[in-house]
Amino acid sequence: MTAGSTTPTTGTTAEHELAELQREHGRPLFALLLRLSDGDRQRAEDLLQETFVRAWQHPEALRAPDFDSVRPWLLTVGRRLAIDAKRARQARPAEVGDAVPENARVIADHAERAAATLDVRRAVKTLTPEHREVLVQVYFHGASVAEAARTLGIPPGTVKSRAYYALRALRRVLPGYAADLR
Repeated sequence: MTAGSTTPTTGTTAEHELAELQREHGRPLFALLLRLSDGDRQRAEDLLQETFVRAWQHPEALRAPDFDSVRPWLLTVGRRLAIDAKRARQARPAEVGDAVPENARVIADHAERAAATLDVRRAVKTLTPEHREVLVQVYFHGASVAEAARTLGIPPGTVKSRAYYALRALRRVLPGYAADLR
């Protein structure tokens, strides 16, 4: 965002002053506006731009002799713009795009988890019985390598080796996982 691209040009002096204001006070002002916008970066950027438009429209406020810095003025203008924008959003009815049912994400998460579970089950069935039993012990039952070795009656190094090769085989058959191992 540059001063010249968002406001009409009124001379290079005004543009340079506005650009300097942006460089000096833009980051702290944006941080405040981001907090006031509940983390909505687009809204915070819009408010930041509007704050600098107001600064451009009121150069007398920026040159007031009783200000050591213009930052308090900019922060106040930005804060008031954020409050006004929030009040305006609360006053109007919710738009169709704004109204997302609360359980919509839960349903999508459940569906994604169910699909992933089916994919994993199918992939595990493609493993050799030896590799499958190691994965079941270590990853599904939560056994340590030593516990899995005792349960399966094999050395711990074999458990580690089988687990490594089993996971590698799963990465090959599961979509979207570690394509570099294929």
